[in-house]
Amino acid sequence: MLTPKQRELLLLIHQRLQEGGVSPSFEEMKTSLGLRSKSGIHRLIRALEERGFLRRLPHRARALEILRLPDSSTPFPRSGSENFIPSVIKGGRGVALPELDDSAPEMLPVEVMGRIAAGTPIEALQEPTRKLYLPQELFRGGEHFALEVEGDSMIDAGILNGDTVLIQKTETAMSGDIVVALVDNHEATLKRLRKRGGIVALEPANRAYEPQIVAPERMQIQGKMVGLFRQY
Repeated sequence: MLTPKQRELLLLIHQRLQEGGVSPSFEEMKTSLGLRSKSGIHRLIRALEERGFLRRLPHRARALEILRLPDSSTPFPRSGSENFIPSVIKGGRGVALPELDDSAPEMLPVEVMGRIAAGTPIEALQEPTRKLYLPQELFRGGEHFALEVEGDSMIDAGILNGDTVLIQKTETAMSGDIVVALVDNHEATLKRLRKRGGIVALEPANRAYEPQIVAPERMQIQGKMVGLFRQY
């Protein structure tokens, strides 16, 4: 049995993971639940962990995994279901990101289209620099491409400088999605999309940066993030 606040927080995290693959920040949780301090959020998350509804993924900022939903004793669906939980491929020391031959079973190719700024916007996407072969279950239908992250403006979303993100090509996205946005036809950036009336905000996940407010006609969505890969 969950308290109303525990249930509300769990459903909020579930919704944000489905929309953008990344859980909300503690500040966003605090505001959404109407709490006065983040310590209340810490207590709620700990209680959800203790009750087997949620777990924190180690060594990743803001990385939460839903294990089950309220009123359900069955595990939350993993990869292969219509509910999305971000997949992370980690390489060990001396092990590169997967670059396998196309004879590997259940692997699909994806082009790495250069670098994307998670900070000050840089030039639009470059030509493909290399090709990765990734597990088929990571793809969500349609076309995909990969980008190397440059900058630290998304670190509170668990996206670090040097990471590689898998992007599903799309020209539309929901508020809360992490997207590749092309601004004024020459600057591309990786940010969380926020729609506010007639304007659009490209929101960082780092308090050192301010949101970028743009008119909808100045911005084109090129895709949304569906996976994250990190080399150690």
